Amino acid sequence: MKIAMGSDHAGFPLKEEIKKVLLEQGYEVEDVGCYSPERFDYAISAQKACDLVVDGTCEKAILCCGTGIGISMAANKVKGMHHLRLPAQREAARDFHQVHPRP
Repeated sequence: MKIAMGSDHAGFPLKEEIKKVLLEQGYEVEDVGCYSPERFDYAISAQKACDLVVDGTCEKAILCCGTGIGISMAANKVKGMHHLRLPAQREAARDFHQVHPRP
């Protein structure tokens, strides 16, 4: 499975951590930015990542920003996308394992 990933500067560290885990687990990752903790507009990476899902290049997208609110709003403006905001790492892990149970 190929997953698009994007973030703003506040979400950059989390995006990098998630990307590392995904790559270790054998997922293919298309990183659309940002590429450093320097100031970056979340709308740019949200649009790029969502476009990759809509055009079929990637199956899913993971987007990270400081609060998750702005990047969710930007993603939901892309026709054909529905972005869910997971406000805390604990909730994200719980929800992931409910949908993808461990063997």
